[in-house]
Amino acid sequence: MDRTRDLATWPLHSASRFVRHRPHDWHVQSLGTGETILLLHGAGASTHSWRALIPPLADRFHVAALDLPGQGFTRAGTKRRLGLPGMTEDIAALCAAQGWRPRAILGHSAGAAIALNLTRGMARDNGLPPDVIGINAALDRFDGIAGWLFPVLAKVLALNPLTATAFTMGRNHTARARRLIESTGSTLDAEGLGYYARLIADRGHVDATLRMMAQWDVTPLLQALPSIKARCLLMTGAFDHAVSPRVSDRAAQTLPQAETLSLDGLGHLAHEEAPNTILRHVLRWLDAAG
Repeated sequence: MDRTRDLATWPLHSASRFVRHRPHDWHVQSLGTGETILLLHGAGASTHSWRALIPPLADRFHVAALDLPGQGFTRAGTKRRLGLPGMTEDIAALCAAQGWRPRAILGHSAGAAIALNLTRGMARDNGLPPDVIGINAALDRFDGIAGWLFPVLAKVLALNPLTATAFTMGRNHTARARRLIESTGSTLDAEGLGYYARLIADRGHVDATLRMMAQWDVTPLLQALPSIKARCLLMTGAFDHAVSPRVSDRAAQTLPQAETLSLDGLGHLAHEEAPNTILRHVLRWLDAAG
């Protein structure tokens, strides 16, 4: 995407800035004052997915949202660090450089996995790890044939320079975005679909998303779940067709301090479908911690 031109019509663009911190050139949105809440989107999304949550959260907190490397408006300085370990390390380094010591990390899907991984080496001012709120957290290996087929397929696609070009060809990106979103069990309005249509039309964004998928491996994180001391709230959309709610249920049984919350009638993009509902649960849970 043309960062200057396209960002001017992106949600909350007045809160955007670019931060050069090796190895990436980060797009960050920052709003509000007080304790920091860090927002991490899922694979293939961007800060736009938090557009309805950032302003009300910023009434009480300093909210920092970023685009993952190569996605949205963040330019990846290397394509070799788009898996879970590399992104975790690079986001932690960015937070340290910006002086962010998050009170909580709110992550969607793969962003929730990154959030949990971050807490293993991150502490706030009181020495405790940040709280984690996961929305449809991607915390499971692929089962059966997908266990070997999906990673191989993703790697083949990511290593083929023509793949992203082919994916972004054509004109009806809105219809393609609608099919992708509806396949996850969610329904978005025309505005929400429009942002995803712009993203899937961008070759760099698609290429980075494919490479993230190709490098993705949660096995070490799953093995570490019993040692994660962070308080965790794992919210699941009952209609999520992308990540089964059972994934969060199993993770909560392993995490020392975790609870789950099922959201009736919502799919994988629950935070975009019903932001007020998500906001209410987030604030209630944070307030209960004191």
